[in-house]
Amino acid sequence: MKKLFFKISFAFIFFIATLFFANFIYTKYFYRAELKKINAETIFDLDSLQYLCDALYFGESSNSSTSKYDSSKLSISELLDKQVEFKIGTIEHEAIDAQTYFELIKNIQPNENIKTIIVTLNLRSFGAPWIYSQMNTALMQQKIMYEPIPNIIKRMKLVYNLFDNKDVTFRDSLREYHWQHDKINVPDSFKYKNVRQWDNGMGNGTYVLADGKTWDIPKISLACHYIKTYAFSIDTLSNPRIKDFDAIVVIAKKKNLNLIFNLLAENVHYADSLVGKELIDLMRENKNLLINRYNKNGVIVVDNFELINGLDFTDQNWTTEHYNQKGRKIIADNIATKAGVFLK
Repeated sequence: MKKLFFKISFAFIFFIATLFFANFIYTKYFYRAELKKINAETIFDLDSLQYLCDALYFGESSNSSTSKYDSSKLSISELLDKQVEFKIGTIEHEAIDAQTYFELIKNIQPNENIKTIIVTLNLRSFGAPWIYSQMNTALMQQKIMYEPIPNIIKRMKLVYNLFDNKDVTFRDSLREYHWQHDKINVPDSFKYKNVRQWDNGMGNGTYVLADGKTWDIPKISLACHYIKTYAFSIDTLSNPRIKDFDAIVVIAKKKNLNLIFNLLAENVHYADSLVGKELIDLMRENKNLLINRYNKNGVIVVDNFELINGLDFTDQNWTTEHYNQKGRKIIADNIATKAGVFLK
């Protein structure tokens, strides 16, 4: 029995030593190249800024996207930084969502300068097109590189596909399933009961050109895109994004960080004019659900949802949260007004 114990102990010690050595070699010679390869260098921003700033702004492309007509190219976080006493650092990467924010926030070290975090809350990220996006495999690879675990373990998880690595066609089928089966909270009198029915109805020649016969394809296409993007009702028990934001609330409390959710503006003006009241009601219902849920958890939710005019969105033929300088300033001003107590 003693011999077996010593053999097991020796094997364990040898394994740990090998892992330690492999981690040293990988970190020294390969880690940075891997981060660059999968576009996960955002971790370096966090590593430096958490020691230099009082607050961190976590965002995606909405933060710094600009219009070619802008005279000022300052991002939302830069505009906010000019208005408050705190020094605000920006942690930004295109297309990321709450899952990635959570992993990054876990890397904030205790007893450092950071007192407050501002986290982008994007309603669109709660819908099936984002949850089952074709970009998710790449985003999940990046997320692994942000996990606070030894670097060699991150490499092993990538090598053995220990992450959400669904095939694109399977993701597409899941999205379609939700469009066909998820219940949406519309009046009983409304003839469409799910996204697929609504999309098909809108796509069947709803808009025509001046001749009264030719379908206005660009307008129909945009209206259908608004339906597929925003026609959903958040189920707090099953929506994975709720789980992600709930986890952010927990980790912020654990790290004793003030938490601000920055609820982005959506183009409600175009959604209303293109699709109508039923879609706007759904969007507002989801927005109110998020605000009420996280206010109850002690989070300041800055509501920018309907503050920006449709013409101040830089993408006029798609649904994004990209704004011109007027829109970016409106959001920065609103954060400073509504959450300024956490930024001084």
